[in-house]
Amino acid sequence: MTETFSGKTVWITGAGTGIGRELAIQLARSGARVAVSGRQQDRLEALAAAHPGIHPYPLDVTREADSRQVYDRIEQALGVPDLVVMSAGIWVLMDAVEYSASEAARVMTVNYQGAVNTAAAALPAMRARGRGQLCFMGSVAGYRGIPRAALYCASKAALIAHAEALRTDLAHAGVDVSIVNCGFVRTPMVAANDFPMPGIIEADDAARRILDSLATRRFEIAFPWQVVMQTKLMRLLPYWLYFALIRRVVQDGPFGLGKPKY
Repeated sequence: MTETFSGKTVWITGAGTGIGRELAIQLARSGARVAVSGRQQDRLEALAAAHPGIHPYPLDVTREADSRQVYDRIEQALGVPDLVVMSAGIWVLMDAVEYSASEAARVMTVNYQGAVNTAAAALPAMRARGRGQLCFMGSVAGYRGIPRAALYCASKAALIAHAEALRTDLAHAGVDVSIVNCGFVRTPMVAANDFPMPGIIEADDAARRILDSLATRRFEIAFPWQVVMQTKLMRLLPYWLYFALIRRVVQDGPFGLGKPKY
């Protein structure tokens, strides 16, 4: 359903690699005007050179003022975005013996505050125009705390709650809000993982699923269904049962993150 975005303006952060990159390519092929942002200018320029319709706008999303400046440039060149996809993010595993406040701040700054900075830059113009769509990149890891992934889980849980609230707040403003909660996707972000990644899918497949769902303006976009079902069931468990099962499920079961260091 990528034809839905033909002639539309889309801004994607975290577009240098992974899902963001694949979204940009598929949208450009469908006839959309795609502004791509990321920290590595060379990757953005190479992407734009290979795919007509893609326009590079380097950006570190953790810098609020820079996010606003880049947005202004995009609006002047391409118009107010019809869709903004906040795909910038980092994946970090941390055992208790490595517990670090500074690392927690880094993850939250990129994964949560970076998305907020992007949304805040685009939202006023969308509200003034009376239409638009914001897409936050969450994760099934945001449903419940998973051992060794405290930082990542916290950042994604924050995004899920943030998107839920915004969906209601913007219900009468003509601006839709969506959250993508997916399992493992084969991208450079997870390439160094030293544990099994059940249900992993390719980035181009993930991008197709996301765009098909965004075209329907659905709130939650969650896949693959097997992993989503397992994690949502875990979210419903009372704490006593959850903690009794989590080590077996995560360390030796479908998530396989390995035994944490104590």
